[in-house]
Amino acid sequence: MYYVYILQSSTRKRFYIGFSEDVAKRLKQHNAGRVRSTSPYVPWAIVYTEECSTRDMARYREKQIKSYKGGEAFYRLLEYRSRLGRDKL
Repeated sequence: MYYVYILQSSTRKRFYIGFSEDVAKRLKQHNAGRVRSTSPYVPWAIVYTEECSTRDMARYREKQIKSYKGGEAFYRLLEYRSRLGRDKL
């Protein structure tokens, strides 16, 4: 099982979208500064997760969500998930 996730920086209004089989482990890597693109903005918190059955589906969904980034659809996605309650990791 793969997961698409959105992280939000706790220090700046930044988001990061990615996918992984182990979101908790990946979050630790982001917060430890092991990911070049996110290291200047640590710490990060998970604000969205979505389960995908295959790696290809997760990659497709990641790209789709990235195309929303900064737009109305991106914020609607986050708002919808916050109404449902965040997934437990």
